Amino acid sequence: MARITVEDCLQEVGDGNRFNLIRLAVERIKQHRQGEPFLIEAKNKEVVMTLREIAAGEVTFENIEELPEMDDLENSTDEQDVQEEAVS
Repeated sequence: MARITVEDCLQEVGDGNRFNLIRLAVERIKQHRQGEPFLIEAKNKEVVMTLREIAAGEVTFENIEELPEMDDLENSTDEQDVQEEAVS
């Protein structure tokens, strides 16, 4: 994705309401500031990265609350794999 546009994000949010897009982006930025990793690979500023996540469909109102929990599950699985390899 070369450029991110508000229209790309609004299509993913689904209702064309810019206010809802901002609410979603602010909630996700708060998660990033608490240490949550980005779900996509790119080198942009925090706001642009968050909009890219939304435009890619990785962040929605349906999963915004579950994202930190999903990351915790992935990290615990990774830690278990490392522990199992160390024991072997």
